[in-house]
Amino acid sequence: MFLRLCVLLCAVSFSVGVRAETVVVLGDSISAAYGIDVEQGWVHVLAAKLRAAGSKAEVRNESISGETSAGGLARIDRILNAQKPAVVIIELGANDGLRGLSPAELKHNLAEMIRRSEAHGAKVLLLSMTIPPNYGKRYIDMIYNVYHELSREMAVPAIPFILDDIALVRELMQPDGLHPNAKAQPLIADKIWRHLLPLLTPSSKKRD
Repeated sequence: MFLRLCVLLCAVSFSVGVRAETVVVLGDSISAAYGIDVEQGWVHVLAAKLRAAGSKAEVRNESISGETSAGGLARIDRILNAQKPAVVIIELGANDGLRGLSPAELKHNLAEMIRRSEAHGAKVLLLSMTIPPNYGKRYIDMIYNVYHELSREMAVPAIPFILDDIALVRELMQPDGLHPNAKAQPLIADKIWRHLLPLLTPSSKKRD
């Protein structure tokens, strides 16, 4: 009986030890591969890049086109409970800005998503977003500064605008001028890859 119990405990420990970490992406159309095939989107490219590098991490995309920070906050508890992620990548805020919503509300919503993710034991990677120049420099700066403030105040990594060096390159953007095309997706994945790796446990970064 004692021997059987020891074997069972060892089996359970091994199973838990090798279980893949889950990375959840909570974003809007930029992460939902708007206007292109899902398999071409940066989230899918990132997942493939992790697999090619021997990572055990699994990437789950919970992004919805048109999503705002309020929408993400409304969904995050369900996502955290269902996915139990080790890392949550938050790519939200552009639609808040495009709708002229309050930067203070954006900050509150993002901060609450960070708090709830961390309360579930997940690390958070924040993707800084901005909006087109026709919205005025003051408002644009207020939106963009939210990410830097949260990074500093809550000690979470924030990647600079992921479409920097992409948004103004016609060959990398869709005709609407707002969404990156398929050619841009590997460039976005590479930017996020460099910041994601330090958040994964050594066993998830590469197989033995």
